Amino acid sequence: MAKITLQGNEIHTNGNLPEIGASAPDFVLVNKDLENVSLSSFPGKKKLLSIVPSLDTPVCATSTKKFNDYAKEHEDVVVIIISADLPFAMSRFCTAENAENVVPLSIMRSDSFSRDYGVLIEDGPLAGITARALVVLDQENSVIHTELVDEIANEPDYDAAMQALA
Repeated sequence: MAKITLQGNEIHTNGNLPEIGASAPDFVLVNKDLENVSLSSFPGKKKLLSIVPSLDTPVCATSTKKFNDYAKEHEDVVVIIISADLPFAMSRFCTAENAENVVPLSIMRSDSFSRDYGVLIEDGPLAGITARALVVLDQENSVIHTELVDEIANEPDYDAAMQALA
């Protein structure tokens, strides 16, 4: 269990992020076409998992747009935005913000991703959705960088994630 804050108030996740060097847990998430997507959907690519509570918040929107700009210049990387939002809302956001270089995926069918990655918020007003976190994977899905953002209202360390992908 990890401690984070929401506007300064302590809340907790169900566990910890995967360890550096470990194989990333596989997942089944839902894309805009309501299809199941897993890690094997992105063979041979480095992956940046940007885990956010909801794209309907300013910080989540900002980080998605920044990572979209990064992905535009790095074809060897797939940026996956993971949230509790419905696929339709994620698709609308990406269309409105011209975020065509990220892959938005929803946890709508299961909380197993959130549990397996240790980002499921267990208490407080956001219980049941994900904390803000980054997990960077190499081409073989080994974890090479992680960050659990200690205050949900803060942005992640973009530079550290991008350096891990270099």
